[in-house]
Amino acid sequence: MLKALRFLGWPLLVGILLALLIIQHYPHWVGLPRQDVHMRQVPRYNLPQKGPVSYAEAVSSAAPAVVNLYTTKFVNRPLHPLFEDPQFRRFFGDNLPRQRRMESSLGSAVIMSPEGYLLTNNHVVAGADQIVVALKDGRETLARLIGSDPETDLAVLKIDLKDLPAITLGHSDMVNIGDVSLAIGNPFGVGQTVTMGIISATGRNQLGLNTYEDFIQTDAAINPGNSGGALVDAYGNLIGINTAILSKSSGSQGIGFAIPVKLALEVMQAIIEHGSVIRGWLGIEVQPLTPELAESFGLEGRPGIVVAGLYRDGPAQKAGLQPGDLILSIDGQPATDGRRSMNQVARTKPGEKTVIEVMRNGKTLELIAEIGLRAPVSNGGDSKN
Repeated sequence: MLKALRFLGWPLLVGILLALLIIQHYPHWVGLPRQDVHMRQVPRYNLPQKGPVSYAEAVSSAAPAVVNLYTTKFVNRPLHPLFEDPQFRRFFGDNLPRQRRMESSLGSAVIMSPEGYLLTNNHVVAGADQIVVALKDGRETLARLIGSDPETDLAVLKIDLKDLPAITLGHSDMVNIGDVSLAIGNPFGVGQTVTMGIISATGRNQLGLNTYEDFIQTDAAINPGNSGGALVDAYGNLIGINTAILSKSSGSQGIGFAIPVKLALEVMQAIIEHGSVIRGWLGIEVQPLTPELAESFGLEGRPGIVVAGLYRDGPAQKAGLQPGDLILSIDGQPATDGRRSMNQVARTKPGEKTVIEVMRNGKTLELIAEIGLRAPVSNGGDSKN
């Protein structure tokens, strides 16, 4: 019996293993249901080569239109810290000797047209007594400030040189998350530098950087000095003006923001034509419709923004709006986001009529308001529009 088991043991084991293998790979051979998993894998041959191996052509197209800015301003400083002491000033007054010092800062700008109009950030040139523009081809000249818009942190400069290399404009409203982006500027004053990344997000707002925010977010390295420089696509077309970074160390951590070129162009054209940006104004303060507010209003699942405050004798108050009203739409556009709706109002020309659909005490009302003129601000904005 033992001899028979020894003789038949190995063939039996091999047969069992073979049967298990057949059941696993070909279950339908033994009457079991077939379990197919359909997956697609690209063939090893003819693999698609997506994305260029170099962005040199894009950089050579865009880089000449990105310039370095050197701004200087004169400030009066006391000759000695003792002169700033309140007790000292009490006896000698304010007529104390002071020295005039020059402070300088670095930034970047983009040549937008052959006529010499440049776009940069307002915070780069704010308070500057002198603005020096250095082109990539070695030329230098002084720029004059045409106008600025602190609420979007943009400024327009003008230089008078011939044969200026204007940048090609892209379509920021067609930018997609994952698109390649290149940031060109003058970080830390080391000279023109290019960094690469992707578009991380679009339409970023509520960051507390500007009054009107609609940022493109990128992980292309943006450092101090890059402000006002160009954010371009993989073909060298301008899609944004580099503006800010989110960092605890003042260095790049992969979260940078650029103003979309579409918004920048609107601001630039308004400044060139009028000297400032003319914005519509309703005179209201709004807040989002939180789930708690929606429940208190009995409006669960209903989109809208709540009127939290009104300017006295402002366009909204004259039209009949009241605190606590729920704005459902403005000129037919659903009011689902307060900032977006206020941006819509800002783009409306003063004097135009707008239809505001509101809900009050469970009833829907249509109010007609005449858009007013938003007063310009010198340092950022407030939350009212």
